[in-house]
Amino acid sequence: MTAPVRVRVPATSANLGPAFDCAGLALALHDVLEFSVEPSGLAVEVGGIGAGELPLDESHLVVRAFRAACDELGWSPSGLRVVADNGIPQGRGMGSSAAAVVAGVLGAWALRPDVEAIDGNAVLRLTTAMEGHPDNVAACLLGGLTLSWTGETGVGADSLPVHGDVMPVVLVPDATLSTEVARGLLPDVVPHADAAFNAGRSALLVHALTSGSLLMEATEDRLHQRQRATAMPASLAVIERLRAAGHAAVVSGAGPSVLVLARRTVRSADQPPGAEELRDVTASVPEGWTVLPLDVDPTGARVSRGTAQVSSR
Repeated sequence: MTAPVRVRVPATSANLGPAFDCAGLALALHDVLEFSVEPSGLAVEVGGIGAGELPLDESHLVVRAFRAACDELGWSPSGLRVVADNGIPQGRGMGSSAAAVVAGVLGAWALRPDVEAIDGNAVLRLTTAMEGHPDNVAACLLGGLTLSWTGETGVGADSLPVHGDVMPVVLVPDATLSTEVARGLLPDVVPHADAAFNAGRSALLVHALTSGSLLMEATEDRLHQRQRATAMPASLAVIERLRAAGHAAVVSGAGPSVLVLARRTVRSADQPPGAEELRDVTASVPEGWTVLPLDVDPTGARVSRGTAQVSSR
């Protein structure tokens, strides 16, 4: 039997304000999954978030992604066991489905006995096809700030390091929102002026996240956030309060979570960097929401066999 493989995949936040469907940020909050070949059948175990709620059969998204990768590789294991320890909130705009798809595809690639290296380009292509757009899967795979695109030659992505002063804070409500519902609220046509505005802000966003400056200006959006306000009015109200107070707040992915790009500034010698800004942000959060101060995950998905690390790039 092939030795089991372990896959760790990060949460992600996409769009980041203006960069709809093309920018993503990997966050240091993870799902960890172990894949092993069994003599027969399918066994799925889920711990952490989603335990007792997610399916334990072929309909599980990780398993579906694993099977899709097996078709790509021309391989079918005799049996499969998947053990998941989930830390990423689901249905809240933090890339849980992208993480599941990436984990399943990487698990199949790493588990097949005669594959020595993971083809990162093929993994990106397959996971994008399953998700429908590359922003979350690219960030999950590569880590850091990722920019992704599609063209005649397929899908591409690249990763940039985020400035150390940037402190992502995710505000997670109790409510969930499906990506399909959120996308269904978007208009088919947008004004040219709004498209030009977002193109400029998207370029500025790259500078802001890599330099740690101009975060407020760089996170302005006209294309998708207000258009989806009816599906998440509480989230938009939180964003308005935070931005009025000078915090760079945006919808995280399709929502309803809110991402704040705070700064690790030092305002007081007896407080850790960013502590006062985090306190200000928390004061604007409604009761029942969870505040998650997170680091940027600079490396993205990681695969290991025993003690050996296998790159997914």
